[in-house]
Amino acid sequence: METLLIFGIALTALLFGIGVMIILFDIYRVPTFLTSAALSASVHRARRKRNAGSRFDRAMESLAGYISGKIRLNGSVKQKLEGDLSCAGMKITPEMHVANCILKASIAAAVTLPPVFIFTPALILSPLAALAVFSSEYSAPSKKIEAHREAIEYELPLLVSRISNTLESGRSRDVLYILNSYRRNAGPDLAAELAVTVADMQSGNARAALTRLESRVGSSLLSDVSRGLIAVMDGNDPVGYWASLSARLTDNQRQILQRKANRVPGKINRLSFCLLACVMILYLVVIGTEIVQSFGVIFG
Repeated sequence: METLLIFGIALTALLFGIGVMIILFDIYRVPTFLTSAALSASVHRARRKRNAGSRFDRAMESLAGYISGKIRLNGSVKQKLEGDLSCAGMKITPEMHVANCILKASIAAAVTLPPVFIFTPALILSPLAALAVFSSEYSAPSKKIEAHREAIEYELPLLVSRISNTLESGRSRDVLYILNSYRRNAGPDLAAELAVTVADMQSGNARAALTRLESRVGSSLLSDVSRGLIAVMDGNDPVGYWASLSARLTDNQRQILQRKANRVPGKINRLSFCLLACVMILYLVVIGTEIVQSFGVIFG
C-alpha cells in the first residue's frame, strides 16, 4: 500500500512538473521540438541552396576569367569600358566584362537550341538570342550610368531650391553645410554622391571636390550647379543665376517625367501582345485537339 502511495505521489509530482514546464515554455515562447526541427531543416536547405549557388557562381567566374585571358581589346574601346565600369560601380576589368557577356550569350544560345530538333527553322533563334543577350549585357554599364544620371537630374530642382532659399534667407553661406543638410533628405542616388562630396570637402579642397562630383556623374546640369556653388564659395551672390537655373532644371524634370510616361504605353502594348499570343495559342491547341479527335472518329 505504501508503495502504491509513493508511486502515486511521484506520478502526480511528475505530471505537475510537466504541466508547469509546458506553461513556462508557453510564457517564455520556447519553440517546440517540431518547430525547432522544421527551422533546422529550413536552415539546412537554405545553406545547401546557397552553397550550390556559390559553386555555380564560382564556376562561371572561373570560366569567365579563363575567357578574359584570351580577349584583347582595342585601346579606345578598353578606355571607354574602364570609364563606364568605374562610373557604374562595377569593379571588374573590361576584359572580364566582355567575357561575362560572351558567357551569358553562349548560355542563351544553348538554351534556345532544343526547339531546333522539333522545328528546324527555329535555328535562327539561337544566334538572335545570343546577339540580344550580348548587346544587353555589354550596354548594361551605360544604362546603369544613364539611370543614375537621370535620377540625380530629376532631383536637382529640389537641391537648387534649397540652396536658393538658404542663401536668400541668409541662414548660411557655407556650401558644406548646405550640401550636408540636404543629403539627409535626398534620394539614394544623389545622397550617395553628396556623401562622397561632403567627405571629400571635409578632407581636402572643396573646389576640387565639387569638380570631381560633376566629373563622376557626367551631367551638364549638375556642372551648372557646381559652378554656382563655387561662385558662392568665392563670395558672390548669384541670385539671378539660381533663379534661371531653377527654371531650366524644372523644365528638364518635366521632360524626364514625359519620357517615363512615354515608356508606359510601349510596355502595355508588349504585355497586350503577349496576352493576345497566349489566347491565340490556347485557341489553336483546343482547335487542333478537336480536329485530331474528329479524324480519329472519321477514320477510326
